Amino acid sequence: MEQQIRCLVVDDEPFARELMTTYISKVPQLELVATCENALEALEILQQQSIDLLFTDIRMPNINGVEMIKSLSHIPLVIFTTASRDYAVEGFELDVVDYLMKPFGFDRLLKAINKAKAILQQRKLPAPVAPQKEKSAPSTYMFVKDGQKLSKVIFDDIYYVEGMKDYIKIVTSRETHIIYQRMKHMEDLLPESQFIRVHKSYIVQLNAIKNIIGNTAELINNHTIIISKQYKSELNKRLGITTDAKDEEE
Repeated sequence: MEQQIRCLVVDDEPFARELMTTYISKVPQLELVATCENALEALEILQQQSIDLLFTDIRMPNINGVEMIKSLSHIPLVIFTTASRDYAVEGFELDVVDYLMKPFGFDRLLKAINKAKAILQQRKLPAPVAPQKEKSAPSTYMFVKDGQKLSKVIFDDIYYVEGMKDYIKIVTSRETHIIYQRMKHMEDLLPESQFIRVHKSYIVQLNAIKNIIGNTAELINNHTIIISKQYKSELNKRLGITTDAKDEEE
């Protein structure tokens, strides 16, 4: 049996709340905890109860939907349901699941709900694990959970790893994997002798670096990676690059 997804609806329009209640009742996995007519009511519930998915309008009296989300210490998955396009960019910067323009039908809402369900399911998957290493030889690969399968990733094939908030993208010479994981855990899994952190969002394989141009690294697949100032000195050392003080400042 699938686990219930606890959701909350916030909208200052009574008809909108009634319509969302009807729509949500058609999705068995959704459990509607409450409907609120303003952000203050919603904040009280969010502080007292566990909410997995928040459906919220943006333009509301006193506190709008964007301000409400920014005030939360723990943010559930968010789907904006609004008649305003003014906050679209800011909404996606908050990493919301979807941005639905009113009026929208049940089919469009269901598409957004399915996206949220997929994210919640991915979060429950086990972290990628490297195989147990034998004392005689270090591991040369790891397995990552990619959808419904475990995929073998050869360390030598990896060009770079990119962090995307709760997810990471592993780009290899064969394929790209997107998995639910933190960069720090991935950094610990990858062999230190072979990989290096060059930015808060990037880990690269040393052998994949073709050129260093200023504060960027050009890889053998012609992709360009930004090098943060705090990591550049260590990268130069690992690559055997000698620089003077002026170069370091640049």
